[in-house]
This record gives sequence, structure tokens and C-alpha cells, in this order.
Amino acid sequence: MSVLFAREGARVLLVDRRLPAAEHTASLIAAEGGAAEPFEADVTSESACRAMVEYALGRWGRLDILVNNVGIGIAKRVTEVALEEWELQMRVNVTSMVLASKHAIPAMIASAGGGAVLNISSIASQKGRGLAPYAASKGAVEALTRAMAADHGREGIRVNAIAPGPAYTPMVAARGMPDAVREARRKSTALGLEGTAWDIAAAAVYLCSDEARWVTGVVLPVDGGVLVN
Repeated sequence: MSVLFAREGARVLLVDRRLPAAEHTASLIAAEGGAAEPFEADVTSESACRAMVEYALGRWGRLDILVNNVGIGIAKRVTEVALEEWELQMRVNVTSMVLASKHAIPAMIASAGGGAVLNISSIASQKGRGLAPYAASKGAVEALTRAMAADHGREGIRVNAIAPGPAYTPMVAARGMPDAVREARRKSTALGLEGTAWDIAAAAVYLCSDEARWVTGVVLPVDGGVLVN
């Protein structure tokens, strides 16, 4: 996503709790002549969310887009999950979006007269067997998206979400995935095609662009048709 936003001319603040990861992405963007800066922050901390917004404003003078793309997955049923795990799941996947948006939206209104917020959900909100904590958190993300769109539309803020399907991303590859599982995931799509992070990124750029000026409160599945298959 960050690479595609930069290709479209955006100046990107790359926020990660592990600075080397953000620096790696910054190097990819710099190699293409784009503008990006890494920033270390844990977005479950309100002070960190405030700091990242202040840094972006201080560096570039305005804030137009916020992409909430932070999440973890706990694969358990409700009878198996510990309270601490449940609270961690909600804090990382939902509270982080609330805190980032709480500080970014006023900055967008003040500096740019409006803007776009994009929340990353998952089709697990609708197909979450064995993923109860994760599915619940993503359902909350989608409800939050619609509520924020209604609350802030007249302030020039559009809020949408993407619900990715089982794409093969660098994170998935790094964790390792047997070829048979990867093939089964491909076959689970109506299109019979394997999705990648670039597919999600293309949808993100559209939803945050002026071409989507009349689109808000939408949860867009980008899943190759898993939900209809």
C-alpha cells in the first residue's frame, strides 16, 4: 500500500512499532524516487498516536489520509481464549484504530479541509470459524467504519474499509506455508486466482483517491470471490 500511495505522489509516514520494518519500506519507496519517512510508534498508545500525527503535520504541513493497517490474529474459540488474549486482540485490532483516528481526523479537518480514513478488516468477520476473537475484532472494525463515516461525513471525512481474503503476502510467506495449503486457498476463490498484497493496495489507493469522492461507509471485500464461492 505504501509503495502504491507513493507512486501516486503521496508523502507517506510509515508507522511501525519495529523501526527497521518501516525503514525497509522507506528504502523501497526511495528507490523509486518517492517520499516517505519511517516513524516508530505503538499505535495502542494514545500518546504515540498523537505524536505520529504531530510529526506528519510538522514534516509536511497537512494530513490527508490515514490507513489503519495494524492487526494480530488469535485463532481460538471463545471457550479456549483467555481474557488477556481477548483484550489484547481488541486493543491491537480495534482500539488502535480508534486512537489513530481520534488524533488524525481533527488534523485532516484543520489542515486539509477533510480527508480519507481506510480501515483494514478481513472476510473473517463473516467467515471466522475457529477465529472467534479475531472475527469479533474485525466485525467491530466494520461497525466502527460505518459509525465514523456517519459521524464525520459532513466534516469532509470519508471512512471506508477493505476486507481482504486469503492473499499470499510477504508476511504469509515469511511464516511459511505448505504448497498444498497455498493451493487450497487459491481454489477457495470464485476466480481461481491467488491474491497478493498488491491487489489489496490497488483497492486502498482507489478508496482514498478523489475518484472515490462519493464513496463512504463501505466495506469492500477484496477476496477473489471467497465470500460468494
